[in-house]
Amino acid sequence: MSKMTHPILNSQALDTLFLHARSHNGWLDKPVEDALLQQAWALARMGPTSANCSPMRVVFIKSEAAKARLQPALIEGNRAKTLSAPVTAIFANDSRFHDLLPKLFPHADARSWFAGPDKEAIAATTAFRNGTLQAAYFMLAARALGLDCGPMSGFDNTLVDREFFPDGRIKSNFICNLGYGDPNRLFPRSPRLEFEEACRIV
Repeated sequence: MSKMTHPILNSQALDTLFLHARSHNGWLDKPVEDALLQQAWALARMGPTSANCSPMRVVFIKSEAAKARLQPALIEGNRAKTLSAPVTAIFANDSRFHDLLPKLFPHADARSWFAGPDKEAIAATTAFRNGTLQAAYFMLAARALGLDCGPMSGFDNTLVDREFFPDGRIKSNFICNLGYGDPNRLFPRSPRLEFEEACRIV
């Protein structure tokens, strides 16, 4: 049996995903088509989650009416850049993700691992961990498709949940502006930790 190998991405792809990619604060007046968001989802959903649980849910804020609903939840410093973004994604997690496990993980009774009042803590941890992973996958997918991202946590989760997820089943994680960033409004890149400062090989 031949061993599977994967080609190494070229330097241009690495620049697009990591080295030249930035968190944007200003946006060009260029719309983001719905089809591009759907394409980014189609890529991001392929990233691994435990037991294929796929707990992330996304609301894409595009209309002026939806932006007006989001605005009260934003801290002052995040309002202008969010309201001017073509799209703001609310990345959220479904606390009842396990109801879909018979479809997503059919070869085992995975729903029983998370369902029930005695398993709420592990279900919540699983949803948060894997939903956050999926949101990161989505941002990389968006970058791969030519979009820029501006993730942030400066907002009131309770207000967002009350406005966009009123049944209480889905809880917001963080938000991310999406569009075509204005390079003239970037801050200088902040330093990053070196390998020796953050990592150990044991």
